[in-house]
Amino acid sequence: MMKSLTPLQEKYFLTGLKQSNKDAFSLLFTTYYTDLVLFGGNFVQNKTIAEDIVQNVFLKLWNDRSNLEIETSFKSYLLKAVRNSCLDELRHQEIVRDYHCHAAHSAILDDYDTENYILYSDLYTRLEEALKKLPPKIREAFEMNRFEGLKYQEIAQRLEVSQRTVEVRIGKALELLRIYLKEFFILVLYFLFY
Repeated sequence: MMKSLTPLQEKYFLTGLKQSNKDAFSLLFTTYYTDLVLFGGNFVQNKTIAEDIVQNVFLKLWNDRSNLEIETSFKSYLLKAVRNSCLDELRHQEIVRDYHCHAAHSAILDDYDTENYILYSDLYTRLEEALKKLPPKIREAFEMNRFEGLKYQEIAQRLEVSQRTVEVRIGKALELLRIYLKEFFILVLYFLFY
């Protein structure tokens, strides 16, 4: 469990931080650093990246110290900052992986292709996240139809269920994806059907 300071201690050291007191900053850093690295490691699965993220959070904290306004506890503020930075890093890694894969299979991208790639990459990430939320049987039927190109009857035979069951599962998948991907749903349909 993360060590923390009492609210009174936090207030005291945050006041010192705002006044550019390096000792106050150092104490805040040493109190929370290790636990924040462990927390960040739960997201990025890489200790070095987690350390970089936590160090950057504290660097930003130092650079913005004079304008620092923390509405919650300092620990909550740090946890949220580390979580957000980890999620940004994961999004960045996904975009880099997609880019390398795409670039390896195509010519140099022009501006139009680059914009489409960024849109597609974001859409693909959101779709993958949404598909992971689907119940396994519903996801399986949906992916067999949309990604393997199987017809309902072929899916029914392969899964040893009725064609009606396949129709219901795929209908349920579309209904759930419509909820999970509200802002992207029309684009998802375009990529899945065209």
